[in-house]
Amino acid sequence: MTLTMRPYSDADLPVLQDTFARWIAEAGRCGYDHVGELPHRIYENLRGRRPVGSLVHLWEDASGIVGLAVNLRFGSAFDVFAAPCLRGSPAELRMLRAAYDSTAAAMDPAEPYVLTDLFDCDTTRIGLLEQLGFERFRTWDHVNDRDLGLPLPSPALPEGFRVRSARLEDADRLAVARNHSFEEDWTGEQYRSEVMDKPGYDPAREIVAEAPDGRIAAFAVYWVDELNGVGHFEPVGTHRDFQRRGLGRAVMLEAMRRMRDLGLSTVTVNHNAENTAARALYASLGFVRTHETYGFRAPAGRAEGE
Repeated sequence: MTLTMRPYSDADLPVLQDTFARWIAEAGRCGYDHVGELPHRIYENLRGRRPVGSLVHLWEDASGIVGLAVNLRFGSAFDVFAAPCLRGSPAELRMLRAAYDSTAAAMDPAEPYVLTDLFDCDTTRIGLLEQLGFERFRTWDHVNDRDLGLPLPSPALPEGFRVRSARLEDADRLAVARNHSFEEDWTGEQYRSEVMDKPGYDPAREIVAEAPDGRIAAFAVYWVDELNGVGHFEPVGTHRDFQRRGLGRAVMLEAMRRMRDLGLSTVTVNHNAENTAARALYASLGFVRTHETYGFRAPAGRAEGE
């Protein structure tokens, strides 16, 4: 089998998401997560670093896409996803090696480690990373599922607030909401050009709670995998001036109602294992932890397995 690697381009996303959905249908979520993670990781996580084609790479054979690497997430991390037929193979090891090299070459020299993460059930990936000299160093995320067939309570909003879909003209206010939720530094122009104008994003799937003064108080972006009947939240946030008012809960409930109306059966959401507020919110909405993700790291000099 001959594999070639090439840069990703925006036009690849629809085919890539369809390919991912087929992989998940064949092999399950372990090792792939959700199709909605692709645009989020490629565009939101890499914004402003470099053109995505220099950091996101596709692996192909005669059948089409068989692998994906997203390099330099968070400045020092990478993701690699391989087709089910290549899991555990020398080809997957080659993809991991290349992603390590690309990330190590692009990151700040002061960073001591190259990072990656994986599902707790992905023993295949654990074995390959250990061959390359990676070691587990933390629990990264909690992975949670909710059955959309369960009852959905009606959201309760403070007086004067309303829930609606985002609009393109909300870019400035959405940037502010993200900055006050996650301590980031978005501008409205960045959010529009790096997220809203990119393939995969649909403002109808970003649900916001609007305050009486017009500010975006909370937001939740949901993604849809119709083939597998699964929705996914990424990201969810509440402006710090509006926390503890049930607004994050309200936007998620509205999004789940829409997902259920689309015929989806399950919705998923991940959160940092140390984020107790997120854990409590998702548990209150009926989400149940099904997996964890583990962080692995290797020194940023050279990984093993030359």
